[in-house]
Amino acid sequence: MPAQSHAPLARQAMAYVLAGGRGSRLMELTDRRAKPAVYFGGKTRIIDFALSNALNSGIRRIAVATQYKAHSLIRHLQRGWTFLRAERNESFDILPASQRVSEDKWYVGTADAVYQNADIVLDYHPEYIVILAGDHIYKMDYELMLQQHVDARADVTVGCLEVPRAEATGFGVMGIDQNRRITSFVEKSKDPPTIPGSDDTCLASMGIYVFDTKFLFDLLAKDAADPNSSHDFGKDLIPYIVKNGKAVAHRFSDSCVRSEKETTAYWRDVGTLDAYWSANIDLTGVTPELDIYDRDWPIWTYSELTPPAKFVHDLEGRRGQAVSSLVSGGCIVSGASLRETLLFSNVRVNSFASANGCVILPDVNVGRSARLTKVIIDAAVTIPEGLVVGEDPELDAERFRRSEGGICLITQPMIDRLT
Repeated sequence: MPAQSHAPLARQAMAYVLAGGRGSRLMELTDRRAKPAVYFGGKTRIIDFALSNALNSGIRRIAVATQYKAHSLIRHLQRGWTFLRAERNESFDILPASQRVSEDKWYVGTADAVYQNADIVLDYHPEYIVILAGDHIYKMDYELMLQQHVDARADVTVGCLEVPRAEATGFGVMGIDQNRRITSFVEKSKDPPTIPGSDDTCLASMGIYVFDTKFLFDLLAKDAADPNSSHDFGKDLIPYIVKNGKAVAHRFSDSCVRSEKETTAYWRDVGTLDAYWSANIDLTGVTPELDIYDRDWPIWTYSELTPPAKFVHDLEGRRGQAVSSLVSGGCIVSGASLRETLLFSNVRVNSFASANGCVILPDVNVGRSARLTKVIIDAAVTIPEGLVVGEDPELDAERFRRSEGGICLITQPMIDRLT
C-alpha cells in the first residue's frame, strides 16, 4: 500500500501577529502610525511580510494584535487582508487592545497581548499557534518550523538567526546543545552564549515562536496570575520553558525562502532610519539581496488602483528619467531626474528637480528645481521649489531629522516650519 500523505501542519495552525509596537527609533515616521504599518519597498507595508509568509506557508487562520496608533494599520489590514473566508475554514481577526480583561488594562506585554484574546483564539480550535513579530522584513516557510516542532515534541520552538557575537547584545540570545535544545536564554546580555563550535557566532531570537495551543494557554493563564511577571514572551515565558520544559531552536536558514537570485538568508529589522533607508535603497540595485519579484512567494498587500507611471519631457536639462530606481503606479516624473531612488504610489517630481538615493513615500509632490540627496520623505509631503537637502549637513540638521548615517527624514510639519 502507498504511504499515507499527511495534511500540512499549517492548516492546523493559527498565526498570531504582534503588531502593537511603536518603533520609536523611526522617529517621526511613527508619529502617526505603528511600525508594522510603515511603508516599505514601493508598494507594501512592513507587516505584509509576516502576513504573506503565513499565507504562503499554508496558514489560513490569522490574527493581528494592534495597540499603538493603530488606525492606519487597521485600515490597511481591512483593505488588503480581508479576503480570507469563514466558509473555507479561514479567518482574519484584527484584535485592538480593547480592555477585555479589565477596564484599566491595555496589553501590558507580548504574552498578555495573546492571553487577553484567549477566547477568540480558542473558538477556532487550532492545534498550533505561531507567534510572529509584525515588524521585520524576511521570507520564511513556517510549515518547516511547525514540522520541526512536532518532530522534536517541543514545548516551544524558537525561530533563530545566526548573528556575529559583537551584534548579539541587542537580541535575546540562546545557548543550545548538540540537539538544538535550548539550554539558556538571555535578553540583551553583554556576554551572550555562542553556538557550539563557534566562538564568534550567536543564535538570536527572531521573536517567532511555535506552541501547541493547549500548552500555551495553560502557561499564559499561569503567567497572568503571577504579579511579578512582565507578561512577555522573551523575558518571562521562554526562560520559564527553558528551565522547566523543552525549548528547541529553529534556524532561520533552514526555512528561509529564496529565489534563484537570492544567495543569502535575508532578514532585516528596519527599526532605525539608517536601516530603513538602506533596506529600501538596496532594492534599486541590479540584483538585490531581497527578491521582491519572486512570483513563487508573493508579498501580498493592499494594492490601490493607479494608472501607469509616466515620464515626460525630453529636453536637455529637463528630461524625465530614472536610473537604478523603482517607480510605482500613479507616479509622474516630469522633466526630473532620479537615481537610486524609490518612489511609492502617486508621487509627482516636477521639472528640473533631482533625487539621488531617496525613499519617497506615497502622495509626495516634489517642487521644481529641488535637489534631494539621501532623504526619506514621509507620505503626502509637499517639497517647496528649489529646496536643497543632503549637501550641507549642518543646515540639514537644523531643519530636518538627520540620522547618524547622514540620512534626512522630511515631514510636512518640518516643511511648514521653514516658511
